[in-house]
Amino acid sequence: MRKYKSIIVMLLVALLLVGCKKKAEKQPDEIREETTEPEVPVEEEPEEEPVVEENHEGMVISKLTGEWVPEEVGTRRPYAIMLNNIKYASPQSGTSEASILYEAIVEGGITRLMGIFEQFSSDRIGSTRSARHYFVSFADEYDAIYVHFGHTKYATAKIKELGINNLSGLSGIGSTVFYRDNSIKAPHNAFASYEGIKKGTEKLKYRTEYRENFENHFTFYTEDTDLKSDTIANKVTLNFSNSAKPYLVYNNDDKLYYRYQFGDKHIDYNTKEQLTFKNIIVQYVKEWNIDKNGYQTMDIENSSGSGYYITNGKAVPITWKKNESTKKMHYYDEDGNILTINPGKTYIAIFPTDRQSDVVFADKTSE
Repeated sequence: MRKYKSIIVMLLVALLLVGCKKKAEKQPDEIREETTEPEVPVEEEPEEEPVVEENHEGMVISKLTGEWVPEEVGTRRPYAIMLNNIKYASPQSGTSEASILYEAIVEGGITRLMGIFEQFSSDRIGSTRSARHYFVSFADEYDAIYVHFGHTKYATAKIKELGINNLSGLSGIGSTVFYRDNSIKAPHNAFASYEGIKKGTEKLKYRTEYRENFENHFTFYTEDTDLKSDTIANKVTLNFSNSAKPYLVYNNDDKLYYRYQFGDKHIDYNTKEQLTFKNIIVQYVKEWNIDKNGYQTMDIENSSGSGYYITNGKAVPITWKKNESTKKMHYYDEDGNILTINPGKTYIAIFPTDRQSDVVFADKTSE
C-alpha cells in the first residue's frame, strides 16, 4: 500500500511539473500580446527634386543686360545703330534685338532712336537714319561701333573729335553695310543687315573686342529685385513733344514694360511682337536749339544731372555723371553707389531737364 502511495505522489508531482512547464511556455506569448504596440506604417518622405545647376561654361555676363551670353558675344564690341522714329517709318525692323534702346529729341520735335546691339542676327535693321552728335557721344559710352546713314556737320565733328569707329551709308562702305527697300519712299528706306555690318567692320579692320579699361554704366542684381519705393510707376508717359508721346505699361505677370507710341503698340516689323523692357531710365539733361535749323544740343560733355530708375512698377531717383574726355559715364543710386539694375533690356529716355513735369508716372495701367 505504501508503495502505491509513493507512486501516486510521484505521479501528482510529475503532473504538477508538466503544468508549470506549459504555463511557462505560454507566458512569453501572452506577455508579447499584452505589451507589444501595434506597428504604425512609416510614411516615406518624398524625394527632393535634384537641383539642376545651369551650365555657364563658355559664357559670360553681358555688360549690357546682365544676362548670360556666349563669351564671343559678351566680349565683343556692340553696335550703336541709328533708327528712324517717325510714324511713316513705323514699325521699325530689328528693334527687339537691341539690348538697350535710347530715345531723344531731334529737330522739329520728333524723336530718334538708337539701339545698342550685342546679340543680333537680323537681315533687316532700320530704317536707319542720320547721326546726331549727342547720339555719337552716347555710343562712345559703350565703346560701340556707330552705324548711321547720313549726318550733320556737328555729328561728323564729334565722330572725329572722339575718334569713333563708324559705318556710314554715305561712305565707300555704305553699299556693303546698307541696302534700299524700293517699296518705301526715300530717305526712309535704308536698312542695315547683320552680315553687312560684319563685313563692313572686317573691311575697315575695326577692333572687335571691348577696350581694356572699359567701365560699364551699372552693376546688375543676380536675381530679380523689387525697388523699395513709394513711387508707383505702372505706366510711364514721356511727353517729348506734341508729335512724340510714347508710354510704357507694366505687366505684372511677366514683370516687363510694354512700349506704345503713335497711339498703338510699338512692335518690331520682323517679329510682329511688341517691344518690352525690364528697366527704364529717365535721364534729365540740359538741352537747347543749336542753330536756325532746329538742331539740338545737350550739356553732356562734362556734366551731371538727375533722373529716375524704374522697374517692377516702382521708380526711384538717381543721378548721373559723365566725362566725355575720359569716356566715363555712370548712373548712381541715392546712396551714391553705381546704380544696380535688374537683368534684362533697358530703355533710356534722354529728356529735357526743364520739362520734368512732362514725365508722368501713374499707378493705373489703362492705355
